[in-house]
Amino acid sequence: MIEGPDDFDYLVWDKNDEEWEIVQPKLRQRSTLHAVEDLGTAKFGSTAKWVSPMSIGGYNIIYRLKVEGFDSEVLVRRPIPCYAQFPVEKTSIEAATMMYLEKHTKIPVARTFFHGEDPKLGSFIIMEYIEHLQCMSTAHNATNEDVSKPFTLNPDIPEEVLQNHYQQVAACLLELSQHTFPRIGSLLEVNPGTFSIAARPVTKNMNDMLQLANIPGVILPTQLKTYQNADEYYVWLAEMHIAQLVFQQNDLVRTEQECRNKYVARQLFHRLARDGKLSKFGFKEDNWSAQSKTKSMKLSSMPSNSDSFRLYCDDLRPANILLTASDAITAIIDWEFTYAAPSQFSLDPPWWLLLDTPDQWDAGLDNWITLYEPRLETWILAMKKAEEDTKLNGGIAGVPLSTYMRESWETGRFWLTYVARKSWAFETIFWKYLDERFFGPREQGLPRNHYWKARIDLLSEAERKAMEPFVERKMETRKERKIVDWDPEAAKCRFAELLFD
Repeated sequence: MIEGPDDFDYLVWDKNDEEWEIVQPKLRQRSTLHAVEDLGTAKFGSTAKWVSPMSIGGYNIIYRLKVEGFDSEVLVRRPIPCYAQFPVEKTSIEAATMMYLEKHTKIPVARTFFHGEDPKLGSFIIMEYIEHLQCMSTAHNATNEDVSKPFTLNPDIPEEVLQNHYQQVAACLLELSQHTFPRIGSLLEVNPGTFSIAARPVTKNMNDMLQLANIPGVILPTQLKTYQNADEYYVWLAEMHIAQLVFQQNDLVRTEQECRNKYVARQLFHRLARDGKLSKFGFKEDNWSAQSKTKSMKLSSMPSNSDSFRLYCDDLRPANILLTASDAITAIIDWEFTYAAPSQFSLDPPWWLLLDTPDQWDAGLDNWITLYEPRLETWILAMKKAEEDTKLNGGIAGVPLSTYMRESWETGRFWLTYVARKSWAFETIFWKYLDERFFGPREQGLPRNHYWKARIDLLSEAERKAMEPFVERKMETRKERKIVDWDPEAAKCRFAELLFD
């Protein structure tokens, strides 16, 4: 079974849909459109008029405005209340990221004119509208005629088209890799035109945890929390996987064996993070994994574990890459969920080469890999050409990004980063692509939902002792389908019970 939407809490999902039915008409009301026009008029000092259509995305609604005296339209971008869980924070971070990129890089982004809070509209960004023919996702998609199907890569797309598009994206990623930050976290504009890592990393997974699983926000880091090294951040990511298992009330586990699988996998991942092993995996410094002892691979050194982090965007994908009629990238948009992350994240090849994610691929993970690997070769070649053209073939610590990306795939480091960021993909990919690389072969013929039996002895005594009471409680609570309103202190105590720090 592939994890994905089926593992979200459907009661919470239904609640979101009900809230959306209430919110949606308000976003379209004439009074709201007048408020948008008034905001644009006040900010630009010229009459602003709304232009149809408005655009509704996964987390935001966008209004187009024609401002008197402006040659092109501008966009007003607002978080959707029931979808965006951190509207003020998310908006400030996204605006700061876009302004930083515009000021300090050559990456094409929309110009940010204004951002802030409006009494009637809440958080907003007013930005430049970018003229474009289509997004890269549409250009690559095989299912444009059937809007009900997820986007998948057109197998007949000419190789030279992919090479051209990939090389342009690769040049942007190379540019992004040249900018480093002293801590892990999100950018804020601390003074006009001055940006600093001054807030917690707001990730897509964080948003999904609250929106789709009702995880109590009290267990998240405080808004000003940043991280001084990669190992510290990997520990937090591992803790969020445990939080999902602890607090998601419905639809995450169906049987006791499935619950044990999820429990053991998350505890092992947490232990590896606490021991500082995840940051080394798949690099020259990896001296702990079973894979490092059995495979003779000449690998590059790991990036710095502190004082040198790079911007990473959870939502950088072809749908957010705009193309002109001549197939040039005119802008990369939607920089929400961007943060300075461990440099390890920047050394992986893109997950989006087939457009759809591996954990939601209809034909399964093995089929996704079969189709992905030829496209990975196209990507690596494009990255090498971009490195030559930009003369950034020194990459990170003297190693080209193309080399790091090849090694990431060959060692399975790609999967480590992927599951570290995505709680709902964690268990399936952990057991299938990481467990044996970490700990060696499992007993042959062991059923999938019994994999935990092969690793139970790796847990500490306290972790083993806590498993059966946890499984019993989890199976009992799942009988009563409800949305739990957690008391903050009770939530903290419940969470602490499974961390074993």
